[in-house]
Amino acid sequence: MKKEKIKYICDICGHEEAKWAGKCPACFSWNSFSEISLPPGRKHSSAKKNLDPTKQAVSIAEIASDKNNVVLKDCGIEEINRVLGGGIVSGSAILIGGEPGIGKSTLMMQLAQKISESSKVLYISGEESQPQIRLRLDRLGIKEGGELVFIFTSDLYTIKETITNLKPDTVIVDSIQTLFSPEAGSVAGTINQLKYCCQELIDIIKLADASIFLIAHVTKEGIIAGPKSIEHMVDTVLYFEHSENEMRILRAVKNRFGSIDELALFKMGGNGLQQITSPENSFLIHREKNNPPGICIATIHEGSRVFLVEIQALTVPAKGGLSRVFSDRIDGSRISRIAAVLEKQTGVRFSDQDIYINVAGGMKIKEVGVDLPAALALYSSRTGIPINQGTAAAGELSLTGEIRPVLFISKRLKSASSCGIKEFYSSEDSSKNFSKEDGDCKSPLSKHITAGTINEIIKILFK
Repeated sequence: MKKEKIKYICDICGHEEAKWAGKCPACFSWNSFSEISLPPGRKHSSAKKNLDPTKQAVSIAEIASDKNNVVLKDCGIEEINRVLGGGIVSGSAILIGGEPGIGKSTLMMQLAQKISESSKVLYISGEESQPQIRLRLDRLGIKEGGELVFIFTSDLYTIKETITNLKPDTVIVDSIQTLFSPEAGSVAGTINQLKYCCQELIDIIKLADASIFLIAHVTKEGIIAGPKSIEHMVDTVLYFEHSENEMRILRAVKNRFGSIDELALFKMGGNGLQQITSPENSFLIHREKNNPPGICIATIHEGSRVFLVEIQALTVPAKGGLSRVFSDRIDGSRISRIAAVLEKQTGVRFSDQDIYINVAGGMKIKEVGVDLPAALALYSSRTGIPINQGTAAAGELSLTGEIRPVLFISKRLKSASSCGIKEFYSSEDSSKNFSKEDGDCKSPLSKHITAGTINEIIKILFK
């Protein structure tokens, strides 16, 4: 009879040795080796190893003739389709990360119910038991019907056997950190376990021409726990973020089949997550009285849509003579650069001030069009002069104080007009770009003010 094979695997990096060692020669970690015993029938293998090598090589003509098999499947939720680039690509692997309790399982349960109306879905629950899943189904109002099947296990071997026998079109794993294989180490959730289990599932899914969603938790540092090491294995990486007013933002940071600029917006309610299909003014704060100093509206273009957000600025004298910038929604170095340009061009001092910048609604902004509204909010806060309600701006601020134009100015103007904006400030070249985009049509706003420098806009806006 064959004896069990014994090997030693590093829990940190997955390096294998035939004998135990105190220090890993690959990652130099101490006391990280664990003894693994493999039964004769459960060898370290991959789903692709039993394939005929001659069937793996294909010509260009064969690839072209097989193009109809790669299709975009409508998942039934418009906002998720938008982020994925139009739908779910057959054979794709999608990683969804988010903080614990943010609603990842709720979103995936609703997605599974929608997809099961037209195809077979396997939901793998490694964290929640049957009674817990039953409570979630009742809360979301999901009833019997469709082709939604559950399996409650963390064992990779059992999951692979179930996928092979059931042949689902979509697989959802909740979560990837709970999966365990004795071939990859002794503890679930280690980097070696994550990499091995993820690769095995992706291999078997691509062979079956199905698609898989892998749920992962985010650490306090804001990265997917354990893997960054598995992000390169999957086709799409989505982050589920939390903002104010129970709003959830689904953002793509990697997508082999579409743009990473799209956002999906949801609102958490008693019956689960509801889509926000018209989000132009979802982040605005409506006040009955005039705006306080330090407030300016920005038009932000993300993906194919325009959002109006409120930029809030506060300046206070620095303590100890050392000024600091506090900004977690907009890059702090950008805010420092904007403050330096304002000090140089207007003569108003910011070098002796602590600067606080916030975006109402909790949305993170990377677009350059936020430069001008952020500069106006900073100047308003520093001088104590408020900006009138119904005023918005968009433009990039150069180091010389010039206002550079931004893309999609026509869409920004139309969204601003639909949200009640009366005055809009932008670059001098904005009118030319607007004419090119819309065929020499007029701006939808009665008061669209353009200028070449930040000084000119400040003189007009603040009198």
